[in-house]
Amino acid sequence: EVRLGQWIREGNRGTEFMGKTVGIIGYGNMGSTFAQRLRGFGVKIFAYDKYKVGFGNKCVNESNMEEIFSEADVLSIHLPLTAETEFLVNDSYLHRFRKNIYLINTARGRCVKTDDLVKNLKSGKVLGACLDVNEYEDSSFERLTPGLTAKEMSENETWNYLIHSDKVILTPHIAGWSHESNEKMARVLAEKILTTFGSQRA
Repeated sequence: EVRLGQWIREGNRGTEFMGKTVGIIGYGNMGSTFAQRLRGFGVKIFAYDKYKVGFGNKCVNESNMEEIFSEADVLSIHLPLTAETEFLVNDSYLHRFRKNIYLINTARGRCVKTDDLVKNLKSGKVLGACLDVNEYEDSSFERLTPGLTAKEMSENETWNYLIHSDKVILTPHIAGWSHESNEKMARVLAEKILTTFGSQRA
């Protein structure tokens, strides 16, 4: 806007994170790392993991889904894609939240039913969405689903809403994708290989 010579102050008034409740679904490496990053923002953190217990601490409330449905202002998804999690976040799931929420998905696109997300963005139940992944993403993470042509995607009403809505931020599966993280991944892999094959030689 500024580059276009537009000086819109009131229209860009923000909403503060401080005092809000963030619900984290999935508390593995990514979910727990996200919780660490949130600590300086003055938010309450409620986390739920169906397969993990005993992880709560002074900064993170180990919760159940009912508490998250009741308290969350922001929902962040950190789940693998399985038969159990595919389209977990759908219309009925979103309507279980007591408040209108913001949705963040940096996990897998098909954890969220996109048509239902758009329906709830339009109604205001979902105030905004940050999507690093999406339902139409190819499993290689490098392009949109190869089964859909560019023409078909251009005619897809749901996709068109996402790419044109000012309530949606879209990124190309790059959460945590940095030069530094690339080096860290290489180091971890090298250490695992050395540990595995080194112990076999011994």
